[in-house]
This record gives sequence, structure tokens and C-alpha cells, in this order.
Amino acid sequence: MAFIDYYSVLGIDKNATQADIKKAYRKQARKYHPDVNPDDKEAELKFKEVNEANEVLSDPEKRKKYDKYGKDWKHADQFEQAGAGRQQRSQGNPGAGFGGQNFGGADYSDFFESMFGGSGGGFRQGGRSTKFKGQDFNAQLELDIHDAYKTHKQVLNVNGENIRLTIAAGIEDGQTIKIKGKGSPGINGGPNGDLYIKFVIKNNTKFTREGDNLYSTVEVDLYTAMLGGDIIADTFDGKVKLKVAPETQNGTKVRLKGKGFPVYKKEGEFGDLILTFSIKNPTNLTAEEKKLFEELQKLR
Repeated sequence: MAFIDYYSVLGIDKNATQADIKKAYRKQARKYHPDVNPDDKEAELKFKEVNEANEVLSDPEKRKKYDKYGKDWKHADQFEQAGAGRQQRSQGNPGAGFGGQNFGGADYSDFFESMFGGSGGGFRQGGRSTKFKGQDFNAQLELDIHDAYKTHKQVLNVNGENIRLTIAAGIEDGQTIKIKGKGSPGINGGPNGDLYIKFVIKNNTKFTREGDNLYSTVEVDLYTAMLGGDIIADTFDGKVKLKVAPETQNGTKVRLKGKGFPVYKKEGEFGDLILTFSIKNPTNLTAEEKKLFEELQKLR
């Protein structure tokens, strides 16, 4: 994983105060926000980097680790624990442990490489070099609800690597899946980190989704509601003819089995579609129509 200089991302120097960081983050976030740069993949990547930089630098503890360990800051606790053990074993021999080493301007990653598995012998436990799992990656993928309705393939680019995904029908908003081994490379031969993908489902349809079920409202004219009859209603993937019983009341619900959303990873299984009838009263009545309603009112 390439090193990202969070200070450069926000356009500040390492002596920046928390107020400077906050101000710089707001400026950069506005500049690269998706609403300002629709369909701009480069701006989208920059926006994610700006948020990542702010998440680290606005947290004093994370910032301290980042300043000291650079791109390896997430492993700081492991490195320090390992270093403490080595220092204890080398007491009485100045220069053999951390306390006797002069790193000068060396990159911490270079130092860790030599300590945990480079040619210098490295830090070893029980005769074997210590291994550390690589950093996990987190990504967000937006899908239109129509795409979530069917199983399909997509290619996701993570740090320059194209990862082919088969997205099963029925994926839910907010659902996270793990792609094993697609995170940052492990340290000293340790396992790679994993990639976690969170899905954001955009729904601009007339249907409300709750789990595998869909909900919608369908209008029924007053005469059909009173006398009964057939209407045509929309489903997610087409239309159906429905029979309306006489004297149907406003708010009546009907359940259409199997007309809802696909059940995740269960081929051929669907939830239900629940329709709520909304009785539509006539408007702009003629004098004759009003008279008929008045007569009906007297009869009732």
C-alpha cells in the first residue's frame, strides 16, 4: 500500500494545531465533495483521502502514532510491545536494543523491516521472526436498487488493484462483506489484511424496502372501491391485475406473495409485496353528480 502523507492531503504542515486541521479538512471536503463533483472518480478518491486524513490527524492519539511510525502507525502497539521485549533481553548490552540504536533520519518502515525480518537478523520469538497481519482496507460501494435486485458482477479498484466481485441479488443497504486477503500486505511474511466493502443502496423508486419485503401504495377510484372491480398495479419488475372487493376501505392492505425483493444468496426466493389501497375521491363534480351524492346521503 503506497504511503499517503495525511498532512499533504489536507495542505498543512506537521506543526498544525487541531483548529488548523479542522479548518483545512472543511476546505478540502467542500472542494472534493461528491455533490460538487458528480461522476468524478478522481474527486471521489480525493474526498476519501481527505476523510481518512482527518480521521487520523484530528485524533491526538492516532496522530501521535502516525507522526512516529508513518504508514505503519496502526501496528504501533505491536511494534512497541515487541520492542519492549527485545530491550528487556538486551539490558546490560547498550546498543543491542532500541535504547542503544541511533536511527538518525531513517524511515521507521526501514527500521521495522530490519527488526522484524530483514537481513539484520530481526526480532525473533522462539527462533522465528514475528509476523504481523497487514492493515485491513475499508471501501464503500454505491448501488442502485435495481442493481441490487439481480445478481451481477462489478470491478472495484482498490489501491490500483482491480477486484472482481459477484454481488448476489438481495444485498442490503449498509451490509458489509469481507474479501479475504485483499488488504495491505502482511509484515515479515504475515497474512495480508482483508478488504471490507460496505454497500449503500440508492432507492429512487415508489417502493419502500424492509428486508426482503417491498411496500407501496396504489390508488383506487371511489367507484371501484365501492362496487368492486379490477385494477392494474405496479410491482418491482412489472405489472399485475388485482381484484378489488366491493366496499373496500381506505388503507386496506393486500399481500402479493413472492413479488418482493430477492432473498440474499437464496436463488429463486423472494419476499412479498404489500400494497396499501388509497381511495381517490372524485373532484370537480357536476351539478348532477352532486345531486346524486346528496340523494345517496339521504338514503344512508
